[in-house]
Amino acid sequence: MKKQPEYQLQVQVCRYLMLQYKNVLFMSDTVAQVKLTMPQSMRNKAIQKPEFKCPDLIIFEPRNGYAGLFIELKAETPYKRNGELKSSEHLQGQDETMKKLKGKGYLCEFAWSFDIARKIIDEYLRQKTTTTA
Repeated sequence: MKKQPEYQLQVQVCRYLMLQYKNVLFMSDTVAQVKLTMPQSMRNKAIQKPEFKCPDLIIFEPRNGYAGLFIELKAETPYKRNGELKSSEHLQGQDETMKKLKGKGYLCEFAWSFDIARKIIDEYLRQKTTTTA
């Protein structure tokens, strides 16, 4: 069986959320981890916005002026040593989506380990709850 480190990280983070934050609503995108049949793939493609690269985890909790939290989970850092984003087309597309989401009032972050994801989540969810109109 093929190793899927991003999926394993996704499982860890979601279990943490379910145990630590029982009342928090969240969704984890699993389409990238599933081998779809050709008809399933065609149906999925027909209802998805092509340039939108949905982050792996969405937390539907407004905090401190943000409408929610999106986290893109990675098996390794998406950044070069100098702090710039690596030049992969896939990463660049994800980064563009995250910039658009930030512009709409969401907090968006990359996380490439359980500890990084947990820190982002804990810091976000410990902020003051805000309501949106």
